Amino acid sequence: MELRTLRYFVAVAEELHFGRAATRLHMSQPPLSRAIKLLETDLGAALLHRSARGVTLTPAGAVLLDEARTLLGQADRVRVRVVAAAGTATITIGILGDSTDRGATRLAAAYGRRHPGVEVRIRETDLTDPTCGLRAGLVDVALTRGPFDETGLRVHELRVDPVGAVLRADDPLGRRDRLKLADLADRRWFQFPYGTDPIWQSYWNGGEPREGPVVRAVQECLQAVLWNGTVGMAPLGHDLTAELAVVPLADMAPSRVVVAWNEGDANPLVQSVVQIATAAYRD
Repeated sequence: MELRTLRYFVAVAEELHFGRAATRLHMSQPPLSRAIKLLETDLGAALLHRSARGVTLTPAGAVLLDEARTLLGQADRVRVRVVAAAGTATITIGILGDSTDRGATRLAAAYGRRHPGVEVRIRETDLTDPTCGLRAGLVDVALTRGPFDETGLRVHELRVDPVGAVLRADDPLGRRDRLKLADLADRRWFQFPYGTDPIWQSYWNGGEPREGPVVRAVQECLQAVLWNGTVGMAPLGHDLTAELAVVPLADMAPSRVVVAWNEGDANPLVQSVVQIATAAYRD
């Protein structure tokens, strides 16, 4: 058994869906299915029940999932210890806008337990660069939100958050239970500075060109709402002051929380962030 094949199996066993597992592994479904079939042949045991209703683990598959997680964890620790022995046990993580996300907090605790000898440097960035300095080489891995230009990057989805329009609490639309983008067509919105990733800008402007004040940070966006009555945008569940209201947008795609890193980067410290983040955000 190869470690790569075990990683494939763990992805399928955790997702219980070959399509989602293939997306998570950044590969197509046919070679993933073949790899699992070869693994079953090698072990001489069926690991998964496949049916029209989905995928479930067999008793043998449940045992292998437990053992595979242990083996892969040990392999990751070996890599990190070798890196530490070489004197390079440092990683820089970029975080977009707000480092108080509960998933990021769980990730920090879990990463510290797994790699107590690794120095972790955090670079918190504003809203003008959704890659948090990844393209510029300022960070090794980014905890951020999509969508943005993914050229040359690997991106793994951790969570999706519904989003809403941020309005003044005394705004008539702020008292609604739900809005559509058309309800805000005549309103001024915030803008990001010139040169900001156009995919990112378009998403946070509801897919339409807008006019309004230029902001660089979350607090600047909220202050633009308070002072100018502009429309802001935020994932639902964020704590805001009583003077602001967040109204769910029925026709707005959810915001994807992702971990991103450079294509071809085999740094075990980066790969460990991706692995631990997947579990931390799922919890």
